[in-house]
Amino acid sequence: MTKSGLDKLSRRRFIGRAAGMAAAAMAAGPALAQSTIQDIISSPRRGSWDDQFDAKSSRSVAETATRYPIASADTIAYVERAIFDYQGLIARGGWPMVPATKKLRMGVSDPDVRVLRQRLIASGDMDRSAGLSNEFDSYVDGAVKRFQARHGLPPDGVLGSFTYQALNVSADVRLGQLETNLVRLRSMSGFLGDRYVMVNIPAAQIEAVENGSVVLRHTAIVGKIDRQTPILNSKIHEIILNPYWTSPRSIIEKDIVPLMRKDPTYLTRNNIRLFDNQGNEVAPEMVDWNAEKAPALMFRQDPGKGNAMSSTKINFHNPHAVYMHDTPQQGVFNQLLRFESSGCVRVQNVRDLNTWLLRDTPGWDRQRMEATIASRENTEILLSTPVPVYFTYFTAWASQDGVVQFRDDVYQRDGVEELALR
Repeated sequence: MTKSGLDKLSRRRFIGRAAGMAAAAMAAGPALAQSTIQDIISSPRRGSWDDQFDAKSSRSVAETATRYPIASADTIAYVERAIFDYQGLIARGGWPMVPATKKLRMGVSDPDVRVLRQRLIASGDMDRSAGLSNEFDSYVDGAVKRFQARHGLPPDGVLGSFTYQALNVSADVRLGQLETNLVRLRSMSGFLGDRYVMVNIPAAQIEAVENGSVVLRHTAIVGKIDRQTPILNSKIHEIILNPYWTSPRSIIEKDIVPLMRKDPTYLTRNNIRLFDNQGNEVAPEMVDWNAEKAPALMFRQDPGKGNAMSSTKINFHNPHAVYMHDTPQQGVFNQLLRFESSGCVRVQNVRDLNTWLLRDTPGWDRQRMEATIASRENTEILLSTPVPVYFTYFTAWASQDGVVQFRDDVYQRDGVEELALR
């Protein structure tokens, strides 16, 4: 039995089979039994007992990660190769549709698993040598997790609605998606900078790139479908620690005023103060919250733990008045669908990004930054060397190792209904 065979069968099934063989040998005689057991133990094909039988699944997910930036010149060649491969795949008939009627997972035996195996083999997520059967074994588990990771889904190995929807996008549509994104990649084929930050909106992910390699990746929250994060190129010139937050007019009208009608203490409890156009502070009780129009006042939240931007605001000049920032609601980064902002970009583990951005700004190491945040004093820091930042829209790309990534077309810019956010 090969190591991959062990992966396929699992330790329990292997031991069960070995025990059965030993029992049969015992019935034939002690000498034969000892010989059979020794053959099992010493067989070079059995693998090592200290092997982790779920390791193949873990490796399958790890294979989808790469240090290559999405917007690198090399990515264009990788996508061109993927397009060629998908053209060949389509010429051979593409892949089958997987019936989306059952929650398939490890340990299940079902005829639909055979179709799932065909689908995963066709897209290169499972090796052809795994064969076709009805068993959802560790081969299938690893392949499903790899597929999920390539499509921005939680790699849990369980076939739920999102995984089925991604599986059943046709090969023709995926080819078109690659071709659309090849055009986008070519538009960014120039020199982007020795150090730069790239926000990929459909992936809700941020890359910090240095000398052609990704040094940091951050999960992000980007704009809602009706409040989209814009495409832009700029330079990060400033980081504000313990920022004030000034509420946009839309949030005042849609959120704050209705809350004040229900709870007049809302502003005070959240450290939001009101100012008129002369800079004079206005007490909340002086405002008629039941008036037809929201008050023409500035709503400004003091720095602190509950501030909407928490520890950090990252500024760059742009006509859309958007920026990157921290958030006190860290749980949002664990969500599958991270399209919830009003256009700005929330950054998970933003202090790591701050440290990288401030590396060349004298006097601003991690220790000083943390001490400043702890002080809760509003502090503006100009970067010694501004760092380019790009807000981009890539729903498909590929890397050197042949891994092809796809994401939902959240803002419906690819022009294919099947790719829209579900």
